[in-house]
Amino acid sequence: MPASTHRTPSTAGEGPMSYAIFQLARAHRARAAAMLREMDLHPGQELLLMQLLDRDGQTQSELLESVGLDHSTVSKSLRRMQEAGLLVREPAAHDRRVMVVHLTDKGRAMREPIAAMWQALEETSARNLTEQQAESFVRIAYAIADAINSRGVVAEESE
Repeated sequence: MPASTHRTPSTAGEGPMSYAIFQLARAHRARAAAMLREMDLHPGQELLLMQLLDRDGQTQSELLESVGLDHSTVSKSLRRMQEAGLLVREPAAHDRRVMVVHLTDKGRAMREPIAAMWQALEETSARNLTEQQAESFVRIAYAIADAINSRGVVAEESE
């Protein structure tokens, strides 16, 4: 749909880019969630699986840091994934209070389906863009994320 057909509420008029980002994130998340449901996964679980596929045997704390989600969300996701047979959690040899997460064969078998899902989501997302526009979008999106994430640092420095 061309941008001209989207109506931005008047209260968001001072932040049209922010409103567009909100709409984009909502649409992307909904499409990804539908694709994940077809794989019997909940949103966010694929991010944990991808981290473990890159480096199995991480602690829950390391996973928490790598995906940037809150503790309760990660803990709930890991519990569900363990119940689904995708992973096991066991106390670390060096400290029994630390839980180490390992993929099962079923979890390792998710590599190709997850990669295919992300590729399909990418193709859908970039369908109306040229290759150059898609590359520019990625650079711009990371620049915006960096600006948002560094906001607190700038505010603290100015105090």
